[in-house]
Amino acid sequence: MMRSMYAAVSGLRNHQTRMDVIGNNIANVNTVGFKKSRVTFQDAFSQILRGASRPQQGRGGTNPMQVGLGMVLGTVDTIHTKGNSQSTGNMTDLAIDGEGYFMVNSGTGSLYYTRAGAFRFDSEGNFVNPSGLRVQGWYLDEQGNRLSGPGGSLDPTAAPSDLSVRGNLTKSPPKATSSVCFTGNLHADAAAGDSFTRNFTVYDKLGNPYSVTFEFTKSTTQVNQWEWRALPASQTGTATGTLEFDADGNLVSGGSATLNFDPGTSADAVCTQTIDFTGITQYSDPKGESSMAVVQDGYSFGDLEELTVDASGVVSGSYSNGVSRPLFQVALAPFSNPAGLLGKGGSLYAVSNNSGEPQIEVPGKGKAGAISPSSLEMSNVDLSEEFTDMIVTQRGFQANSRVITVSDELLQELVNLKR
Repeated sequence: MMRSMYAAVSGLRNHQTRMDVIGNNIANVNTVGFKKSRVTFQDAFSQILRGASRPQQGRGGTNPMQVGLGMVLGTVDTIHTKGNSQSTGNMTDLAIDGEGYFMVNSGTGSLYYTRAGAFRFDSEGNFVNPSGLRVQGWYLDEQGNRLSGPGGSLDPTAAPSDLSVRGNLTKSPPKATSSVCFTGNLHADAAAGDSFTRNFTVYDKLGNPYSVTFEFTKSTTQVNQWEWRALPASQTGTATGTLEFDADGNLVSGGSATLNFDPGTSADAVCTQTIDFTGITQYSDPKGESSMAVVQDGYSFGDLEELTVDASGVVSGSYSNGVSRPLFQVALAPFSNPAGLLGKGGSLYAVSNNSGEPQIEVPGKGKAGAISPSSLEMSNVDLSEEFTDMIVTQRGFQANSRVITVSDELLQELVNLKR
């Protein structure tokens, strides 16, 4: 009699735990990056009333007789399936399309892992989560190569570190013009002596701009030739030249030149640019006009204006001087057994003895998955499933309560036998 009561008590206690888990799941139905939990039960130890016996001559074997002593919790599992992604329009909100976890640093040397990518930049340019923990990743140079730190040396094996946009990353240093490329067409039917001018800007190493004019004049003595000169006259070196075309309008001579000029500043005694004319043709233009586009590789000093994130987790900066370059790359860490991670609150997880070590990877590689910018991964809680489990749990609790009630009535009958 007492066994039934204590078995029912274990049922009440453990169904209550299951209800606690269900309630927590429902409470976090809209929590970014939340992973639901699931409870499983196991039967408890059974009391053996009679052991099993072997078959003997003329007599068959018998099965054991056991009475169960209730139930216990089997597991409380964290289900790490991916939640739905929700577009936010905020560039620093990041979702993961894969098995990876963002890495964040508590500031005390402890690393945590999260699927909640609601990140932002603080007043000092640190890339942080809502609790101020710093996101981990690698700094990159202009070509996207991994660095040992901000402004550091090349280091392909560098470990992830705290990410921030400050110091030299908020500025784009100037670059002196070293090459100028012309692309366009000189009107084949232009009259001898006709000229066409094209203005553009070049820069010295301090970022000072200088206006340069190239004048193209149809030769008065040679067919299919144009003479060019650079203005103003302060420019020195090869400041004049000739372009020669074949009968089909293709450039056959004079495709390159070198231009030197003195900017009159302390930046350089002489600025030198390589001029490329190979993109120029001589065709007849329906409008009777010549046209020319110029591309030069110099620029002035610039301030950081905008940040963008791509699917590989690379955060790039766009500067006021037109330069765009990668700044850093967010790191991701998949686990061999994510269900073994230890929840720490705040949508954070820590490594446990059964989670395995983090396998740090670049987004888009291996199991880590790609990054979805301007999106957040929502909770993976399914309300219809939780409400169904709630009903089943409630009925299980009620049934165990009924066992206690009936057992009590039976005990009462035993007490009343004396009357």
